[in-house]
Amino acid sequence: MTLQWVAVATFLYAEIGLIIIFCLPFIPPQRWQKIFSFTVWGKIATFWNKAFLTIIILLIVLFLDAVREVRKYSATHALEKSTTTKPDAYEHTQMKLFRSQRNLYISGFSLFFWLVLRRLVILITQLAKELSNKGVLKVQADNTNKAAKKFMEENEKLKWILKSYDKDGDRILEAENKKLVEEQGKLKTELRKTSDALSKAQNDVVIMKMQSERLSKEYDRLLREHSQLQDRLEKGSKKGL
Repeated sequence: MTLQWVAVATFLYAEIGLIIIFCLPFIPPQRWQKIFSFTVWGKIATFWNKAFLTIIILLIVLFLDAVREVRKYSATHALEKSTTTKPDAYEHTQMKLFRSQRNLYISGFSLFFWLVLRRLVILITQLAKELSNKGVLKVQADNTNKAAKKFMEENEKLKWILKSYDKDGDRILEAENKKLVEEQGKLKTELRKTSDALSKAQNDVVIMKMQSERLSKEYDRLLREHSQLQDRLEKGSKKGL
């Protein structure tokens, strides 16, 4: 096996190993996403894309070369098999045909696994993102369920309170109405008494006013008589002198 096909075979074995590692069930996609999110991968992202395309081109060229070799030695093998004149040449051609077929399988599977490997990395990354989103949505859903459950419990409490109020509320309102009616009656009675007392007081005031006016007039009359008497006394004393 030449150096180039040794490199291709080694590359094929590395691809198989990576695919097996990616398919291990005990390594979650989130762990792979953390590994893929290292800063070193971001720095070599441009180089990685170019290397990916370069490897695809090289594998396609090697695959086409292997196809050409298989077709070449297949025709030679059929021709030498039909003649059977040179057994050594037939065995040599058969050996080259086997090598060309081996190279065809190596290059073909390397190309196939290289595409599968890239697709597997993309799917693992997408799955990790979906699982992260699922975790966030699950937390939001749990919080929403808790809030809804809390609201339902509060609604049940309010319904129970309203039912209790509907049962006892009429009696409470009736008792309060009776109290208000009694208080209203008492207030009317007190108001009537107050009105009567006020009327009586007003009448007393009027009577006292009339009496005061009569007393004032009598006082004025007595005052005039007193003045007249004093005048008479003064005149009599003057005559006696």
